[in-house]
Formats: sequence, structure tokens, C-alpha cells
Amino acid sequence: MPGLPRPSGRRPKKGRLSRSAEFERVYRQGRSYGNRHLVLHTFPRGDAGTLEATPRLGLSVSRKVGGAVDRNKVKRLLREAFATESERLPADSDVVVVARPEALELAEREGLEGLRRELAELVDKAAAAAGQRPAA
Repeated sequence: MPGLPRPSGRRPKKGRLSRSAEFERVYRQGRSYGNRHLVLHTFPRGDAGTLEATPRLGLSVSRKVGGAVDRNKVKRLLREAFATESERLPADSDVVVVARPEALELAEREGLEGLRRELAELVDKAAAAAGQRPAA
């Protein structure tokens, strides 16, 4: 219902990637950074001038990670981790986080903090690379 408030911490739909073409653009034209548990793909949208420009998140968690319950757990934790780490990314970027099968093991062992740490490592790499690019 439109009049009901959204649960706190939940990203609005416009803050997410939902179309296949959006994912494809990030995969094909963006940069990627990976570690044992996650792969972070980033692509600048070019609309930083809009008032509510924030990084948009897309998640890819395959069946190799686990069954539906396990995949949903990993996705929920990744959304929470991204909410804290997204402030360090450019506001006009599209981001796709791909969970590798080891991500479930990490989520079960260390929970949100483990996934947040791994995502923060990749965000650091992406931010460093964005800072090194020459201005256009």
C-alpha cells in the first residue's frame, strides 16, 4: 500500500537494478574486482546531477551457492552490507555483486560482519581505481 512506511534499512526499488539489460551493461562495460567470496562489478551511469542519485545495487546469487533459503539469506546480508558500504562509491554508479559459492560458508560462519568486511575490501579497490582515473 502506498501509504504504509517502508521498513527501515530497505532500499527503494529505484535503488536496485532489475532489468537484464542493466545487468548486461554493468558486466560488459564496467570494471570488476574480486576476492574468494564475492565479485563486485561497477559502471558509472552518468546521472550524478540528480537529487537522489545513489549507487544502484544488483545481486547475482546462483544455485551453486545453495538452495533458495540459503540464497535468500546471502542476498539479505549482502543488501545490508551494501547499505553501509555504498556511501564510499560514486553516487552515479551501478553495482552488481556476484556471490561465489564460498559466500554461504562465510555468511554461516561470520554472518553480516564477514560479508561486510569482504564487500568493503572490494569497495576499497573500486574506490581506489576510480580515484586513479584521469578526469574526462
